[in-house]
Amino acid sequence: MADQTTTTGLIETNLRVLSWNIWWRYGPWQSRQPAIVETLKNLDCDIIALQEVWQDDKTNNAAILAAELGYHHVFAASMEREGFGFGNALLSRWPISQSQSVMLYGTEENGEGRCALYAEIEGPRGSLPFFATHLNWKFEHSHIRQRQVADLARFVDAKANFAFPPVVCGDFNADPMSEEIRMLTGLTTCPVEGLAFQDAWIAARNDNSGFTWDNANPYAVEILEPNRRIDYILAGMPRERGAGHVVSCEVVAKDPVNEVYPSDHYGVVAQLRY
Repeated sequence: MADQTTTTGLIETNLRVLSWNIWWRYGPWQSRQPAIVETLKNLDCDIIALQEVWQDDKTNNAAILAAELGYHHVFAASMEREGFGFGNALLSRWPISQSQSVMLYGTEENGEGRCALYAEIEGPRGSLPFFATHLNWKFEHSHIRQRQVADLARFVDAKANFAFPPVVCGDFNADPMSEEIRMLTGLTTCPVEGLAFQDAWIAARNDNSGFTWDNANPYAVEILEPNRRIDYILAGMPRERGAGHVVSCEVVAKDPVNEVYPSDHYGVVAQLRY
């Protein structure tokens, strides 16, 4: 968290947030793990939302990563693959006072479970409502993702009554102009009236692609899908003195660590006024 001297009516201190899909136990996952740890340490974020986090009968990767960073964490599995859990996690520099997860639409229709995870984080200047999620992955599943987004919006609306706006992070597997993203960013009918988010990448006035699924990544290129921006940090509309306003946003975790790419996805880091 960056501290600055207050010179205007706006909040001048920033919260640093990461969203990143860390690719479960796929590929060379054991050699990727040190690269993930090193990348997280170098990014030095206050709050971290992770997708495709694995769980076994003794622990989960969120707990392992949190221990490496000295952070607090919560984890929620949404399904099981090959005998291991698969889900979302939130890691925080500050204590987590409560958490909850909810399953999203589509398990019966698709055979894959997806969930949204909530954590109330006790930051030094007030409580922070954070959410992590991961939606269906197939191109043709927009109709499922739209219903998942509606479930997500209702979940957020029930939880996020704070001075700081809700922040939703995740791998949405959807382009910025897809109906499901437009539903959250106020460009079409919102699932919950009055609940809309700023796409941090757009709010920060970036003028390049922001691809998080990029064929420059050797793991991604094997899947034969086009480059896309599908990973997001979505911030609720700024509150008093600009709380939650997006100051900057960048794509991160693009480089190998000791010749190992940490994931098939790149991550997104945003700085928000807090």
